[in-house]
Amino acid sequence: MTQSSFSLLIADDEENILKGMEAYIQKNTKYFSKIYCAQNGQEALDIIIKYHPDIMLLDIQMPVKSGIDVMKEANAIGVCPKTVILSGYDTFSYAQQALRLGAIDYLLKPCRSTELLQTLENIVSPEVAQKQETPVKEGNLIVKAAIDYMRDHIDKELNQTLVAEKVGVSPSYLSTLFTQKMGYGFIDYLNKMRIDCACDYMHDGKLKIYEIAYKVGYNDEKYFSKVFKKVTGESPSAYRMKLGILEVQDKR
Repeated sequence: MTQSSFSLLIADDEENILKGMEAYIQKNTKYFSKIYCAQNGQEALDIIIKYHPDIMLLDIQMPVKSGIDVMKEANAIGVCPKTVILSGYDTFSYAQQALRLGAIDYLLKPCRSTELLQTLENIVSPEVAQKQETPVKEGNLIVKAAIDYMRDHIDKELNQTLVAEKVGVSPSYLSTLFTQKMGYGFIDYLNKMRIDCACDYMHDGKLKIYEIAYKVGYNDEKYFSKVFKKVTGESPSAYRMKLGILEVQDKR
């Protein structure tokens, strides 16, 4: 099972080597969901043009077109994949040409399958990490933007649909993000935020309970008292008495 979706082209004119590499990578890869195979340079170039594979494992000496020719032509049309050369020729001039054309690595045959796969996966692993990290960062930013908006408009009517529209996501996605990032559903978090703000007003001692309710977005004092007790475990009057603040108007 792949953890991320990358495509790989293996180009080698020795069929047993080609099929062996394909079978091993398919069985053991974490990242490559699609593998293309070519037995000559022209087939490799055709696959590059048609499918745009992410990575290419390329033999140097092949019929029709050499690996160097494949890289030159692919570069010329701007579609050359990230390339690892696998060659039986320990010749500096081949390696030099391949590296000048953008090859990332140059491996010599015979090469252990484990080393080969590790080389290929090391190339894509930074992209995998980025793909995994980006949604996390984006999710955190969306939640932060939503919380900032809610805090700035705590005394106004707020609901999931309105806040989602303000931060540019769907209501269901916003709800999912709040559950994942904050450990609360959207409504529960909004109520907690409002009641936390109400508690701050209570500590101040200057406002009556119904005034505090309006300050934190509740137009119904009885509903405010119900939510307050659900969040804190006690009524607004009991909470205020505990603080040593009691107003005759606030008795329930």
